[in-house]
Amino acid sequence: MPLFEIETDSHIIITWANDEQAAREVVREAYTSDEIIRLTRRPRDTWVISKGVLGLTTRMDICGIARDCLAKSSGDKLHAIRLYMHETGSDLEKARKVIESNMVMGW
Repeated sequence: MPLFEIETDSHIIITWANDEQAAREVVREAYTSDEIIRLTRRPRDTWVISKGVLGLTTRMDICGIARDCLAKSSGDKLHAIRLYMHETGSDLEKARKVIESNMVMGW
């Protein structure tokens, strides 16, 4: 079964379908208000996203950053969370989980 890449005005959908019409039907059923902008049959049965295109070329040591934030904040969890959010661009929930996980591990 071929793999299709379907770009709508709101989503990029990757799906297997028997043919182009079946791929269009997937969009109509799942995203009724979306308009298809582009529909492409992929040449192989895999799809690859380039990390460079997404801006994910640097590898972060999240535990190292969290421990550094905890050290800078002298163990103050709330301050460490704020520092982590600032340093990594993470949202509050992710920063909280990472900081709390590293506190348990004995930063």
